[in-house]
Amino acid sequence: MGIVTPFPHGGQPSQIGFERAELTRILDLYGRMVAAGHWKDYAMNLGKDAAVFAAFRRAAERPEFRIEKRPALRGRQGMWALIGEQGMVLKRGHELGPVLAPVERRLMKLVD
Repeated sequence: MGIVTPFPHGGQPSQIGFERAELTRILDLYGRMVAAGHWKDYAMNLGKDAAVFAAFRRAAERPEFRIEKRPALRGRQGMWALIGEQGMVLKRGHELGPVLAPVERRLMKLVD
């Protein structure tokens, strides 16, 4: 027989990502903002420390909003953050819904 090598399992995951329900909620908001004519493009960065969804008004500029998921902050301020175009944290929390609320309120003003 051969030698059995145990599967390596480190404490930290090599990449942070969005769960299906989280990504569905974010993409739903993105689709509604595209339909309202406000956003044109998006980008995702799945790194070692954070997963980031960035929404752009036009493709060649800074993102208008970034939605960040940082599990390391889960026990402190909350792992979700909404970051504005200037890099300021607009909202932080433990749940995704309340963090997306300022963007959804803005969408309601765009539609009216």
